[in-house]
Amino acid sequence: MSAKRTPSAAGSAASVRVEPWIASLGACLERGLILLFDYGLPRSHYYHPQRMSGTLRAHFKQRAHDDPYINLGVQDITAWVDFTRVAEAALAAGLETSGFCTQAAFLLATGIERLVAEADGIVEQTRRAGEARRLLLPGEMGEAFKVMALTRDYGASPGGFALQDLRHSL
Repeated sequence: MSAKRTPSAAGSAASVRVEPWIASLGACLERGLILLFDYGLPRSHYYHPQRMSGTLRAHFKQRAHDDPYINLGVQDITAWVDFTRVAEAALAAGLETSGFCTQAAFLLATGIERLVAEADGIVEQTRRAGEARRLLLPGEMGEAFKVMALTRDYGASPGGFALQDLRHSL
């Protein structure tokens, strides 16, 4: 007997709300850019067999784990985004997916190194460098977080996607 892959309950609940949420954003945006940052994956990776336990994650005191039933009431519980579903909802809402990449690629393309280098003094530069590492490194937030640009009548290529374009994976 083979196991059938189904999204987790929390992931499913969040997923069914994507279409109306994106539709409401599309209804408000006459012209411009929407940037979305979140944990997530394109559908082909989201429903990969290696992810049989789903994408539900709990966070407590800077540590991630898979048990939402411990630390009740004092931990954050989240499920990753199916970015393919977001792109489909955007298309249905009359928006264009104008960029999709990892957070690391986006921040590097928008000059995070310059912000670290411009810090006043070695203490501030060290602090900023540590913060940048958390945002950029693959084992931290750099690869897990993705950035998606949705546009309508924008007229320009949104900044931040020059180093990486993952729209083909959607």
